Amino acid sequence: MDADPPAFRSAPLPLFAAAETPSPGSHPSRDPQLHRIRAGVYTDAAGWAALPPWDRYLLRVHAFRLVNPDAVFSHESAATLLGLPTFGHPRHIHLFDERRARSLAYADVRVHTSADRRRAVEQDGIRCSLLADVVVDLARVLPPAFALAVADAALRAGTITSSELLDLAAAQRNPRGRRKLDWVLARGDRRSESVGESVSRAVMEWCGFPAVDLQTEHRVGGRAYRSDFCWPEHRVVGEFDGWVKYDRHDPDAAASAVRAEKTREDALRRAGWRIARWDYGGALRVDGLREALRAAGLPVVSRVDGRNLRDVGLNPRSE
Repeated sequence: MDADPPAFRSAPLPLFAAAETPSPGSHPSRDPQLHRIRAGVYTDAAGWAALPPWDRYLLRVHAFRLVNPDAVFSHESAATLLGLPTFGHPRHIHLFDERRARSLAYADVRVHTSADRRRAVEQDGIRCSLLADVVVDLARVLPPAFALAVADAALRAGTITSSELLDLAAAQRNPRGRRKLDWVLARGDRRSESVGESVSRAVMEWCGFPAVDLQTEHRVGGRAYRSDFCWPEHRVVGEFDGWVKYDRHDPDAAASAVRAEKTREDALRRAGWRIARWDYGGALRVDGLREALRAAGLPVVSRVDGRNLRDVGLNPRSE
């Protein structure tokens, strides 16, 4: 398990300890071009302002390690180093300390412990929990749709399997979040290609739609087309729009992608498929995804889980 862990993500901006800041002779806190990440650690203020929330969090993790070189990161802090998804800007730096008998909280730091033996992986002097432990830890505490996205991403990386995650969870004595953990691990699927697709699968289930096939190949007119989601018995195809394929910096490439998408959809419709499309916001708000699938004729076949649908986009662990 975790025999070949992914390379850790590096800091997205340079970090400076207080004694090394680029404006000698004055305290860095008085330099308007610097932003304080934590006590004694600064970065470029303009660069910080331009970072998305998840990269700000990654920089916070690297800043903590700069002044705490023996730290072993866990939970979201390990996830951001390992390239797993994080959601918004996590509130806390998470550490694991097997020497402690009880967990500890101070300032923006949460120190975790476990009754079960844990190992860490180390790269370039940075240590964090193993990938499988990170998935299981987060599956216990994250909102389930986000936890499913973490599990899918880890499986997609190809260094762990669903059976390994299930075996790890079964061997642990911690009862916290067990029902949520079991739900996530039973549904983890490496074929899910993005956070948005993972969240969409959770929403589909909670809306009561039928079980879905992923990444199905359709042969139409001698050509092969692949769908994100497919319900063959209902002749419905679902497409998640992540917008990555529409390159805003290359208008010609974006236009070509739009034309190819229209050609593909026209071919599928001629073959008798009904197509539903939605984006990440439509999945988080539920209605965009639900109404698209209803309009395509997909029936509701099981009980609607209103509680989970109300909380899809809420993550109390992030700002």
